Amino acid sequence: MNRKTFLAQLGGAGLVALLPIHRVFAKTGFKPLIDKIKGKVIMSEEGKTLRILGNVQIHKLTGKDTDNQIVEWIDHLEPGSGIPPHIHTREDEIFRVLEGQVELMVDNSVTILKAGDMALAPKNIVHSWRVVGAEKAKMCVSAFPSGMEHLFEELNALPAGPPNFEAIAAISDKYGIHFV
Repeated sequence: MNRKTFLAQLGGAGLVALLPIHRVFAKTGFKPLIDKIKGKVIMSEEGKTLRILGNVQIHKLTGKDTDNQIVEWIDHLEPGSGIPPHIHTREDEIFRVLEGQVELMVDNSVTILKAGDMALAPKNIVHSWRVVGAEKAKMCVSAFPSGMEHLFEELNALPAGPPNFEAIAAISDKYGIHFV
């Protein structure tokens, strides 16, 4: 089949498929997401370090990096640490255990996650997690859309010492996160 016959059979979609994508977007006025998000490589030792309720949290990607699509961080967790049952009204979360063991409860179903395991906690579903065993745990958490990084900035600014749960709950409420 020659090029002219091929294009005729494809119709208009075929022509668009063969044009350089930047020319298509320039003519339509549509700004592709690729113009807003730049590639980024984050090495293991890089990121913004925060201290959240006694644990180190390293933010790797934030809304600024992803056009508010996703925020991703690494939690370095002490044995026994965790977050009690709560609900997010704005974002879904994905938990990936990198080291140690984490007991995760999603919608009243409890599972022990080990290195390599992951779980999804959709918004409006009760969930919690807790490090089990004597080892520290390391967990990569993604939340989408972004916005939780601002919650963590506020939690990081709380004074050192025993957690003030009233202050934590008040800050969390501002970001649509409610403890149950």
